[in-house]
Amino acid sequence: MTTIIDGKAIAADVRAKIAQAVTAMQSRHNVQPALAVVLVGDDPASHVYVRNKGIATEKAGMKSIEHRLPVDAAEEDVVSLVRDLNADDTVDGILVQLPLPGHISSSRVINEIDPDKDVDGLTEVNAGRLILGKEGLVPCTPQGSVIMAKTVRPNLSGLNAVVVGRSILVGKPLSMLLLAENCTVTMAHSRTADLPAVCREADILCAAVGIPRLVKGDWVKKGAIVIDVGINRIEEQGKTRLVGDVDFDAAKENASAITPVPGGVGPMTIACLLRNTVVAAARRRGLGAVDV
Repeated sequence: MTTIIDGKAIAADVRAKIAQAVTAMQSRHNVQPALAVVLVGDDPASHVYVRNKGIATEKAGMKSIEHRLPVDAAEEDVVSLVRDLNADDTVDGILVQLPLPGHISSSRVINEIDPDKDVDGLTEVNAGRLILGKEGLVPCTPQGSVIMAKTVRPNLSGLNAVVVGRSILVGKPLSMLLLAENCTVTMAHSRTADLPAVCREADILCAAVGIPRLVKGDWVKKGAIVIDVGINRIEEQGKTRLVGDVDFDAAKENASAITPVPGGVGPMTIACLLRNTVVAAARRRGLGAVDV
């Protein structure tokens, strides 16, 4: 029988551990971790994400700080705000909500963030740390994907992992995290020859390309763990619905475990953002490792 990996339940468990770590940090060290979010413009989806992040941060016992700038804010104003947050010792994590308005360089703004406060794990410094196997802050969605796979099989060592998609946000860091778990990793993409055959070799198949139901059921090896990172809004039978990059109904016939969309990887992203904030707070203050 195929296991449906419950992202909501796993995320709830992660958030409970975070709340415990925050309580311990406050009682032992009088420290309340703080996450600052920078939102530029009026994108409705971004406003929803920021609101949800703020609610989750406060529920975990941390301090939530929001800075909202108008859509016509100058790039220098955003950079200046990030630098101020870098210098503020009470702020442990900084997140700049993407996308930014077109006249602002996302790359420049992100790389102004202090890497030790970069809770999205998007700075070039943290990307380098990940590749080199050094301690850093890891992107949230890839981190959540690995946590979910390990709830099915705690030891991933020696497994063949295929990551479909080579984005800097998910595909590349996810591949590095799976390598760190001692998987043999293949990164597949739009130029991969015979993509179905490559996918069929995977013990762990991760899809992160943004193409609805790209991965068919017969691409999935019998007994594979399938992690579907895609979130695609489609029109079907006159209704709008969310589907992943994997044909869920067909793939679950072969998979030993699979993440649904919605309710799979999505809830883990905010949970791992909170996890990174607690980790950053402890590291910055030399408080040692935290069990989250």
